[in-house]
Amino acid sequence: MILFLQRHRKNTKPRFAFYSFCVFVFSSYSLLCKAQNNDTLTFRVVSYNVENLFDTYHDSLKNDYEFLPESVRHWNYSKYKKKLNDIGRTLIAVGEWTPPALIALCEVENDSVLYDLTHYSVLREVGYRYVMTHSNDERGIDVALLYQRGLFKLLDNHSIIIDKPRPSDRPTRDILHVSGILLNGDTLDILIAHFPSRSGGAKESEPYRLKAAHRLKQTADSIISLRQYPQLLIMGDFNDYPHNRSIKKIIQAEALVPGNTPRNDQLYHLLARKVQKEKNYGSYKYQGEWGLLDHLIVSGNLLKPDAPLTTSEAHAGVARLPFLLVPDKRFGGVQPFRTYIGPRYEGGISDHLPVWAEFRLIY
Repeated sequence: MILFLQRHRKNTKPRFAFYSFCVFVFSSYSLLCKAQNNDTLTFRVVSYNVENLFDTYHDSLKNDYEFLPESVRHWNYSKYKKKLNDIGRTLIAVGEWTPPALIALCEVENDSVLYDLTHYSVLREVGYRYVMTHSNDERGIDVALLYQRGLFKLLDNHSIIIDKPRPSDRPTRDILHVSGILLNGDTLDILIAHFPSRSGGAKESEPYRLKAAHRLKQTADSIISLRQYPQLLIMGDFNDYPHNRSIKKIIQAEALVPGNTPRNDQLYHLLARKVQKEKNYGSYKYQGEWGLLDHLIVSGNLLKPDAPLTTSEAHAGVARLPFLLVPDKRFGGVQPFRTYIGPRYEGGISDHLPVWAEFRLIY
């Protein structure tokens, strides 16, 4: 299947023509064609915690023993290859059979797994480039950004280290800051984070997430103050819900109040209102309860309908695709189709569901 992008005039949406061939192939759509004034296109961004995307080789500097062929999980190449292809198909499906332009990934081990995902999975024809952190996390898991270079020209990327509350604490994962130029010449800044887990209890582990939230908020405020026209997108697994202190009080990301004009210096949560209004809404299920651990937060400029780059709450959501869900035999309903439950291999994709947002770009 090859995807072709058709450009249209202002106030129209691009359409994608689909052509089927004998071999199931995706090629990257070209966004480097000559741009005319007031052309528009739409594209999707996705954030996805892919649940322990480890390769099958031991890194002597990391505690990756549970994801080796001889481990209790019996992680091997066939399982690894299946997971890569499953992630690739999921991302294509979340893009509604068009590869998303920007993809934030959490729980990726190293550069090797990203290379394999972009070169040897069903994503190989898309032409994704990627950048990632190299944190001091003991297990070696990091965050990454895949991007379509035709739409997003990389300017800079760097890791933001989160200080430990106490010297004896384990190091946590870095925040990834990526800057790039869009087709219209504007700069888009992206922050991707995977906050410390709730292991040991939500209350006991909260100080670690608050520390990460303070660092992210500090970085976001700095970007907004330095940019003449700030366009900031924040994604990732924060291991907290929209009503928790890290999101609501420190990052100060809430839904835009209807009738209010978005402020350039304010952060807004694209999914917070849906969590409040819809029962069982979320990207993760814990003890029978759905909740939103994976977040999409934007600066105010990105919510203005007449802006050159814009999105809205109506154009964002959680991807509850049928093949990502299985029956929840214990609590009822459905739950994410996981790769592992404890040491038992389930053959699924992730314990999280992807979240997505659609943007319109005028160039």
